[in-house]
Amino acid sequence: MALPSPAIEEAKGPCREAEQEQPQPEPVPVPPPEPRPDPQPEPQPLPDPAPLPELQLEAEPVHGSEPTPTVETRGTARGFQPPEGGFGWMVVFAATWCNGSIFGIQNSFGILYSMLLQEERDKNREVEVQAAWVGALSMGMIFFCSPIVSIFTDRLGCRITATAGAAIAFIGLHSSSFTSSLSLRYFTYGILFGCGCSFAFQPSLVILGHYFQRRLGLANGVVSAGSSIFSICFPLLIRTLGAKIKLAQTFQVLSTFMFILTLLSLTYRPLLPSSQDTPSKRGVHTLCQRFLAQLRKYFNMRVFRQRTYRIWAFGIAAAALGYFVPYVHLMKYVEEEFLEIKQTWVLLVCIGATSGLGRLVSGRVSDSIPGLKKIYLQVISFLLLGLMSMMIPLCRGFGGLIVVCLFLGLCDGFFITIMAPIAFELVGPMQASQAIGYLLGMMALPMIAGPPIAGLLRKCFGDYHVAFYFAGVPPIIGAVILFFVPLMHQRMFKKEQRDSSKDKMLGPEPDPNGELLPGSPTPEEAI
Repeated sequence: MALPSPAIEEAKGPCREAEQEQPQPEPVPVPPPEPRPDPQPEPQPLPDPAPLPELQLEAEPVHGSEPTPTVETRGTARGFQPPEGGFGWMVVFAATWCNGSIFGIQNSFGILYSMLLQEERDKNREVEVQAAWVGALSMGMIFFCSPIVSIFTDRLGCRITATAGAAIAFIGLHSSSFTSSLSLRYFTYGILFGCGCSFAFQPSLVILGHYFQRRLGLANGVVSAGSSIFSICFPLLIRTLGAKIKLAQTFQVLSTFMFILTLLSLTYRPLLPSSQDTPSKRGVHTLCQRFLAQLRKYFNMRVFRQRTYRIWAFGIAAAALGYFVPYVHLMKYVEEEFLEIKQTWVLLVCIGATSGLGRLVSGRVSDSIPGLKKIYLQVISFLLLGLMSMMIPLCRGFGGLIVVCLFLGLCDGFFITIMAPIAFELVGPMQASQAIGYLLGMMALPMIAGPPIAGLLRKCFGDYHVAFYFAGVPPIIGAVILFFVPLMHQRMFKKEQRDSSKDKMLGPEPDPNGELLPGSPTPEEAI
């Protein structure tokens, strides 16, 4: 009731009576309370509800891109928790079948190589070099396609990539049985089967991260141990098939493993949803800009800016030149040097058994070695691998060859298992995925060229002695190169501590590579 009276008095402002009354209320500077309600909270609630929903809508997309940072934090992102078992053990079985069947066939190519030579000798007396290209192409394509497989896995998911790869491997291996032409088998076995194996193999390792986090080491150990059992059994299986049926029918039997793998790959159901490409909401980009952005994400060459990574990758690629030679030529060498020995497949069984043991042991050993000192395990592995390859021609008894093959398998297990942890140490988890992909791609050409060069040396000198001496040299050279990587890395790190500020040490804005769980892409994701 006090508020309307001053309003009425102001309306009667022309009256002098009101003017005279106004000085009386001078002690009434009650208007000061009026300016307080002037910035009344009443008009504020009107604009408040409008911006509030806008702020929420803008925060949601930004907030949605943050919960997918790294594999380590994915358990808390979006409330996702891997089941740590359950259907995941079926996925582990499928991954074990994948690793075991693919590398069981690849590592047993020495027996297939002898069968190829027997089949081709009727047409051509000197086919050692040509026949070696078949297995070398197949193994090399597994590594050569690795960077491309990473892209397909991230864009299409693990299930589609692995199923398509297993189907291609089945077609390539099965079609190899319908031709006796060596040149056609370059394509069917070497390229088709090799590419299919690459596309089926890599998703089998990625999908384990969807089902296991705390037990991921156990799952990988089960896969490694199970695949080693395949590597032990396949030489005996292929030798038995070769004695009873021809090479063509052997290819048909082996292709059934790829057909079963095609069905098992359907179990790679990703637990994190994959999304389709959507246009950016933060700005309008031309098609060319988006295309270049995708190329930068998928073919990010930033890892090669690391000098230590370049040296490490070059050292491993150099060592790979002699890595696959014993797998291809050892069986034929034993047949020529030890005529009384019929069970030559035992050597491949020894390699497969100790390779599985090495993979299990090396994981625990590398966990106890800090930083880049893990590379010294690879140095020792390559040194022993080179020395054992050179000792093959020096063995005068079959028992000595067995001991050599046991060490070869052990070195193989150590070398393969430590690659990923070293990549994480060199380039960090953000770019480790691409670092491994590029490394495997660099290993492809030396691995393809090694066995044919060894076959050419056998053709020139009449025996395999020089070929195995040659196979031992590249791993030793690779070991010498790798020896200096930790020293150089430590020296560069100390220099950065002295000369670089914090801003320089942080470097450019981190690349999102490796942030997301592979196989479950999002629109802004890179490999």
